[in-house]
Amino acid sequence: MTKDEELPDVTTAREFYAKYVPKEILGKGVSSCVRRCVHKQSNREYAVKIIDLTDQNNKISEELRSVTHNEINILKEVSGHAHIIELVDVFETDASIFLVFELLRKGELFDYLTKVVKFGEKQTRFTMRSLLEAIAYLHSQNIIHRDLKPENILLDDKLQLHLSDFGFSVRIEDGQYFKDLYGTPGYMSPEMLKCTVDEYHEGYGKEIDMWACGVIMYTLLAGVPPFWHRRQIIMLRRIMEGEYTFPSPDWDDVSESAKDLVVKMLEVDPSRRLTAKQALAHPFFQQVDEAERFCVKPFNARRKFRVAVHTVMSANRISSLASRHRMLKFSSACHDPYSIKSLRRVIDASAFRIYGHWVKKSADQNRAALFENTSRAEQLRLSEIEQAASMLIDGDMVFNSLTPSAGGSLIAQAAS
Repeated sequence: MTKDEELPDVTTAREFYAKYVPKEILGKGVSSCVRRCVHKQSNREYAVKIIDLTDQNNKISEELRSVTHNEINILKEVSGHAHIIELVDVFETDASIFLVFELLRKGELFDYLTKVVKFGEKQTRFTMRSLLEAIAYLHSQNIIHRDLKPENILLDDKLQLHLSDFGFSVRIEDGQYFKDLYGTPGYMSPEMLKCTVDEYHEGYGKEIDMWACGVIMYTLLAGVPPFWHRRQIIMLRRIMEGEYTFPSPDWDDVSESAKDLVVKMLEVDPSRRLTAKQALAHPFFQQVDEAERFCVKPFNARRKFRVAVHTVMSANRISSLASRHRMLKFSSACHDPYSIKSLRRVIDASAFRIYGHWVKKSADQNRAALFENTSRAEQLRLSEIEQAASMLIDGDMVFNSLTPSAGGSLIAQAAS
């Protein structure tokens, strides 16, 4: 068990242990560990984020404590919104902070996306509407999230979206701008990046969250991020210039309305970029509301008869399609199976299960990019280093170096 996985001592965290029973690990961060926990009196399940405030030298990090207090304050301010995670309880000791949240069993949107490869427009509409409603609410409270990405979006049993991880969030006043660099490179806006190369740049505001929403929507629809490149400097240059495309075949079946919304959120000029409210009013979201769709209407015999006729016709059509499968030419499948929509998702999903990453699509577009710049990848590398180091000590062979393999894992090189 690593240091992050160890539970704080009962004597130093009595208040938490008096109310909750910690269970298995749900996830790990750079300086935190998330566990399922059970409330003793009600027997209800929650998720507790245990933040270790000590650094590598076992000294208390006051900076991390300050960041966590900022997150707690913002979560309390936005409590009650349907699409923002609910903070239930807080406990603090000298070396640890316990944040108890509602338990969202489906986990990260990122993990769900790795299973389904990409979303259809209906599912994208459902997800993006919820995300934009959360962002519109935050911006109405003069709060910027500053770290929007699929890893910080959690899903409940009904796949309802809940925005989380407010560690980088900040309050902003009218006319105020920031120049600090926060977030994950692939989701940073052009104006945030330009602050690092131009000392006279005015800074950034709420618009950076809308840029990240555009990156997320693009990724949901295509299964790949819009600006990724193996060399990060080239990726950052693409972001600052707003250089991206809608390549075939991923975008062949996507509507012009969806593309238009992505374009208007990935607008390099922040003054012309859509706000959250403007994005929600975009034609992409204009459809019949569920409550209106199933509202009670006066009985109409003609309408009921027409519905019955259409139902019979549809049933016959479905039966006919089931008996007449669409034929695929064997030569086409052998020559370019990835161009066939029905095979494309099967190939992508199978490749992920076999290799642990997405198949390479072209020289500068790779679905492995979804795993770039995340603490999860770094933790995996560190655990591999530790495991390899223990083998060096316990094993009979002597190794002189650890070298990355073709797949990114670490392999030991035997000494001659």
